[in-house]
Amino acid sequence: MSTPGSALAGLSRLDELARAATPVHRLDPRAKVLATAVYLVCVASFGRYEVLGLLPFTLYPVALAAAGGLPAGFLARRLVVVAPFALVVGAFNPLVDRQVVAHVGGLAVTAGWISYASIVLRFLLTAGVALVLVGVTGFTDVCAALGRLGLPRVFVTQLLLLYRYLFVLAGEGQRMARARALRARGRRGMDWRTHASLLGHLLLRAVARAQRLYQAMACRGFRGEVLPLRRLRFGGRDAAFLLGWSAAFVAFRLVDVVPLVGRLVTGGRT
Repeated sequence: MSTPGSALAGLSRLDELARAATPVHRLDPRAKVLATAVYLVCVASFGRYEVLGLLPFTLYPVALAAAGGLPAGFLARRLVVVAPFALVVGAFNPLVDRQVVAHVGGLAVTAGWISYASIVLRFLLTAGVALVLVGVTGFTDVCAALGRLGLPRVFVTQLLLLYRYLFVLAGEGQRMARARALRARGRRGMDWRTHASLLGHLLLRAVARAQRLYQAMACRGFRGEVLPLRRLRFGGRDAAFLLGWSAAFVAFRLVDVVPLVGRLVTGGRT
């Protein structure tokens, strides 16, 4: 399958997963968005050399994905697609920061490798929780929750339309790739002129289709406001979810959970 087709399939799969009816899916989107916001703030607040302190934060996305029935393999494949960005961002840390901070089995571990591991782990946590949030909520309901929480309507609408435009762009790209393959008669490879021409036509076709889609939306009463797919009601269960997880995140941030668990497991022996 082509790259545009793979991207479109991944986005469509997330939308399908968001239509499930598990207890996590039925929670008010605002509770999940606010809890995730607290999670992101706590993860981002750690120092550059922190690794062990970040490990307890894997509990939230894993628990949310398990409760929502999200396939682990699908989430892992989506993370692998964007993981090279984090790997490149921190690639020079081991070369720049050469101070030795520990020895493991006779192998010197420098501060650069520690900070590199922290960057990669932080990326996996933040990107993973974003994927899980969309998978158990739906991007439309996430945008509706952001609007109800006070974000500017223009920003929320642009965010939703940008997401939907990705479907248009990927769909047009897939059709163009299929048309070229049918006309290429087995020839492989393209020169830069062909690439430039295809990209230009892709943009024009996607813009034209997006305009037709907007006109169809306007005919159906769209006035620039994102409406949730279901009526939002913030109840006691939603408040318990938000307060419980937020308290856990703050505790993970303030308490060294990993050493504490280690002492409990070993009976206090070090």
